[in-house]
Amino acid sequence: MKTDFDIIVIGAGSAGLGAALVPAKFGLKVLQIVKSDHQIGGDCLNEGCVPSKALIHISKIIHDAKKSTQLGLKINGEIDIQKVTSYIHDRQEIIRKHENAKWLAQQGIEVVLGLAKFHSKNSIAVNDKIYTGKYIVIATGSKPAKLKVKGAELVKTINNESIFHINQLPKRLLVVGAGPIGIELGQALSRLGSEVTFIQRGNRILPHDDAEVSEILLQQLKAEGIKFEMNAEVDHFLNETEALVKYKGGKTSTLSFDAVLVAVGRELVTDTLSLEKAGIKMENCKIKADKYLRTTNPKVYLAGDIAGSLMFSHAAEQHVRLIMNNFFSPFKKRLNNDNLSWVTFTDPQVATFGLNEKTLQERNINYKRLELDFKDDDRAVTDDYRYGKIVLFMRSGSFLSKKVLLGGSMVAPEAGEMVQELILANTAKLSVKKILNKIYPYPTASRVNQKILSEDLTSGLTDGIKTVLRFLFGKFVR
Repeated sequence: MKTDFDIIVIGAGSAGLGAALVPAKFGLKVLQIVKSDHQIGGDCLNEGCVPSKALIHISKIIHDAKKSTQLGLKINGEIDIQKVTSYIHDRQEIIRKHENAKWLAQQGIEVVLGLAKFHSKNSIAVNDKIYTGKYIVIATGSKPAKLKVKGAELVKTINNESIFHINQLPKRLLVVGAGPIGIELGQALSRLGSEVTFIQRGNRILPHDDAEVSEILLQQLKAEGIKFEMNAEVDHFLNETEALVKYKGGKTSTLSFDAVLVAVGRELVTDTLSLEKAGIKMENCKIKADKYLRTTNPKVYLAGDIAGSLMFSHAAEQHVRLIMNNFFSPFKKRLNNDNLSWVTFTDPQVATFGLNEKTLQERNINYKRLELDFKDDDRAVTDDYRYGKIVLFMRSGSFLSKKVLLGGSMVAPEAGEMVQELILANTAKLSVKKILNKIYPYPTASRVNQKILSEDLTSGLTDGIKTVLRFLFGKFVR
């Protein structure tokens, strides 16, 4: 049995939902294939963004309550982890009301539940039926990478899928990996009561963010009692509660734990697709694709984590916009991550956007590095985050030339919200004068965005410019 569609979408995560909903709204015949109704929403709803942010929200409530003891309040009792996970699942179900097969069908999308495999270059087999499509979008996402260490089968391991279903809080938690997922979840469990120790191969956390900014976060995490073993890796597990840790210089030590949180990266989901039947080639464990997100089969596109680029829900949104533009417009767009941004939702948050310093140097782009710490910012003083910092990279030029933001990073309690106007300026290539001319309500936290640019402006006032300004003042002031 064959059924023809304009577009077939395999997967229903952030990328898959967007790739199906947009063309359906435009009147195209769309088929969405997903393994089960529960998996609609993908990693973001089920194991990623939504449950992790709910957990972080709860952990911050607990942390703030403990801090209130400094003001005379008395806090007692233990965390009921069952109530924590119940809160997380309740939040997921609220969102699931508009991310399920019945709701998608109401939007004009035909949904088939089951395992999708390519049958030919333009057809997919599901549940012994064949579906053909003019175009096919693969949006099967990624899954947590496993810990490939001798003795791992002996220990209790959790990851970003299983952590939201635990029925007991680990007293001693060993976190392997200090990227965004590990750092966010590790801090959250620490605030709930676990004794947390990180094992990190490199010499810093969040290696894709500015080093000075991530160092500030590291010191804040240490101040909360979280421990870090840097330039280290688990050599092997001795038994169910002990790991032999090997350091870069050859030194070893033994660490005890009750559970291990594995946060060592992601693996792409490709093994069940029968890609060879569609003429789709793999390269370096990824599906080979061009800058238009087309595979070696020009009728098949990639969107989301499966594209093997930056694995964020909003990167999936970017992929969908690009594909939809190229479906409906003669003016084709290529994937460009130069303006992409991301936020690590720790407390404080780390927000990064645009090009980093290494990329600017590699491309021989003239830039100026601007830095501002928040120790004298009024809002940082009142809200107790004087440790905060912002780093910007601005295209260098003369005093009167147009200056634009090329990228930057910030660490502050709400950094992800505070940088939004900077992301807009970066994306739209706005002159920094737009920010300098803005009147900010006092004392909003985002006033630091103007302050760092103002300080750069005044630092560029040479003696010659000051002479001219004094002349103009004398000539035009009456």
